[in-house]
Amino acid sequence: MTIASTNTTGAQSLGRRLYSDAERARRDATKWTLVQGLLAPFQFVVFLISLVLVIRYLVTGVGYEAATLSIVIKTAVLLLIMVTGAIWEKVVFGQYLFAPAFFWEDVFSFAVIALHLLYVFALLADAFTPVDLMYIALAAYAAYVINAAQFVWKLRLARLDAEARL
Repeated sequence: MTIASTNTTGAQSLGRRLYSDAERARRDATKWTLVQGLLAPFQFVVFLISLVLVIRYLVTGVGYEAATLSIVIKTAVLLLIMVTGAIWEKVVFGQYLFAPAFFWEDVFSFAVIALHLLYVFALLADAFTPVDLMYIALAAYAAYVINAAQFVWKLRLARLDAEARL
């Protein structure tokens, strides 16, 4: 979605609305919006803790088990937010995934999930060294940060759209 113009108050307006009036009403009425609003910052905290543990292991060689557990927990939270996010999209947009308003975020989410699951499968298969596993986790985390930024940007666009319509 592109920003098309600036209104007289200086706020930028959208070339295309993120939500129709009906979609906005469904978004505001569903409990899934609250669920997503709680899970997203929780996932970010889990990510930060895990990132510290992974880096600690890579730097010191200490704490492999804690880092590994944190990555598995981060993966579980990611899968939970993906499932609940799909339910949210169904309620708001009428389809579980790839609603036009969040198409590219959903596409990239699958890459994030794939990298996280690659880590889990490689861990279970004992296919890589512990250090290699941590680098897979870091790649998954880098993708997660990009994906999170996509969603934060969309949240910002939705707020700009709402402000422009006041």
